[in-house]
Amino acid sequence: MGVKINELVNEVKRSITFENLFKKNIAIDAFNTIYQFLAIIRQKDGTPLKDYQGKITSHLSGLFYRSINFLEHNIKPIYVFDGIPSELKLDTIKERKKVKEEAQKKMIEAQDAEDFKEAKKFAQRTSKLDEDMVKESKKLIESMGIPIIQATSEGEAQSAYMVEAGDAWACASQDYDTLLFGGERLVRNFAISRSRKVKDTTVTLDIEYVSLSKFLKNLGVTREQLVEMGILIGTDFFPGIKGIGQKTALDLIKKYDSIENILKSNVKVGNKEIILDPELVEHVKNIFLNPDVKKDYIVPKPKKIDFERIEELLIEQHNFSRQRVENALERLRKLDSKKTQVSLDDFLKV
Repeated sequence: MGVKINELVNEVKRSITFENLFKKNIAIDAFNTIYQFLAIIRQKDGTPLKDYQGKITSHLSGLFYRSINFLEHNIKPIYVFDGIPSELKLDTIKERKKVKEEAQKKMIEAQDAEDFKEAKKFAQRTSKLDEDMVKESKKLIESMGIPIIQATSEGEAQSAYMVEAGDAWACASQDYDTLLFGGERLVRNFAISRSRKVKDTTVTLDIEYVSLSKFLKNLGVTREQLVEMGILIGTDFFPGIKGIGQKTALDLIKKYDSIENILKSNVKVGNKEIILDPELVEHVKNIFLNPDVKKDYIVPKPKKIDFERIEELLIEQHNFSRQRVENALERLRKLDSKKTQVSLDDFLKV
C-alpha cells in the first residue's frame, strides 16, 4: 500500500524513458515488483498462471521477461528483498490478509456466474507471496546473473540507503514510502510500454521519476516533516488520522511545524481533536528516519548467466513453453556475447 501522497507528488514528477537510465544501477523493491506480477499476469477469468502441478508461475514469468528487457536496454537491475517486518507493520499485514480473503470469495462468486471481467478485478486483490515463491524468484534472478541484496527489514529502506551510498542510482517501487526512507531518486512504472485499463480504456504508463530534494523544496518541508505528514495520512506502520488527507496533512504541518505542536495546540479535524501517542509517533518516525539497513553488504555486480539453470527451472520444473523460453534465452546469449567481446577488446587494448 504505502503512504498516499500521489497528489502532492504530481507537481514534481516527470516522465522519463529507458534511455535516461542507460548503464545505471537501479535498486528494485523485489516484493513490490513480484506482487505486481502476481496481480497483473493472469488469465481471462482472473486465475494466475500455473504449471502442471498447479503451482503459480506468474511471478517467474514477469521477472524473467521484464529483467531481459532491462538488460537489453543496458540497465543494471539489483533486486532488493524484504527482511523481517517491523512489529508495527504486522497489523497492516493482518488487515491485507482479510481484504484478500474477502476478494477471494467475491472472485469465486464471479467465476461461478461466468462474469470474468468482475472475477479478474477481484482476483488482482488476492495475490499471496509464500516462501517457496520467494526462493524460486531469487534462484531465477541469480541464474540470470542479476545481483540480489537481502535487506534486514524493509527493502525500500535498503534501496534508499544504496542510493545514498552511491551503489545504486535510483530506487524502483510503486510505493512512495521510498521517499520517506530518504530515497533521493524514485522511479515508478518501471517497465517498457506498460499499460492498464481505466474505465475500459487502455492507458499507457510512462516511467515516472521523482527527486526527493525537489519534492521537499516544492512542498516547503523537511524530510522529517514529510514523515510526520505520512503519519497523519497513514503508512504501513500507522493507520493515520481519520479525516486527514494529503493536502490537509501538508497544511497542518506547514502551519504548526510538527505533530508535537499540533497536539499542544489541541487542533481539531472535523470537530474532533487530534489525539496521538507521542511515543508511538517517535517510534514510527524512527523507522523512516533511522531505518534498519544492512551497511556491510557486498557491492553488487552482475555475474555470469547460467542458461542451463534457467531452462531447468522454467521448462523442466514449471513447464514453461520451451520455444518461448529458448527465444528469450537467445536474447540473453546475444547480450552475454557482447559483454564477452567488450571484455576481450579491453584486454587487447592493455
